[in-house]
Amino acid sequence: MVDVIGRKLRELRRANRMTLKQVAKKAGCTESYISQLENGNANPSIATLKKIAAVFNVQIIDFFIDHEEEAPVVVRKNERIDIEFKDGGKTHIQSMVKNTKNKRMVAFYTTIDPGGGSSGLYSHIGEEFGLILSGEMELTIEDKTYHLEEGDSFYFSSARPHGFSNKGKKTTVVAWVVSPPTF
Repeated sequence: MVDVIGRKLRELRRANRMTLKQVAKKAGCTESYISQLENGNANPSIATLKKIAAVFNVQIIDFFIDHEEEAPVVVRKNERIDIEFKDGGKTHIQSMVKNTKNKRMVAFYTTIDPGGGSSGLYSHIGEEFGLILSGEMELTIEDKTYHLEEGDSFYFSSARPHGFSNKGKKTTVVAWVVSPPTF
């Protein structure tokens, strides 16, 4: 997965005629780290990848999908697009939408193992809705943290800094919807 992120990052950087240094400065990280990402030697957190996506005015999902592919009506569970992050493989996100071009929302099947999470707060335009299908999760919105359990749901403005974590002992599964597709 890190190879996919690296390849897309390099494509975006070159298409925008930017240097590693320029991308790093705008994303708030080091030139060395951007190089490591491009070469598949690092895996960013959700918060970091969101900052890098903002540099290019794209969404996180753009690092993982091909917008040329026509969006199917049905996406089977084995056809979901895998999105993995820096937390040691403890957060596994699958896009349940194959192509977000011209869509008003995107839905994710998110699995968070104990100790997993967003590794920081991030924000973007839009709104988010989620339903805890199993397990428990802590959702932080700005400076307030909510403890959610199976059957609980959440809804908030994505413009508010937010993050999530699983501090429990069991894997958490969340159906998560973002509108518009800004993740």
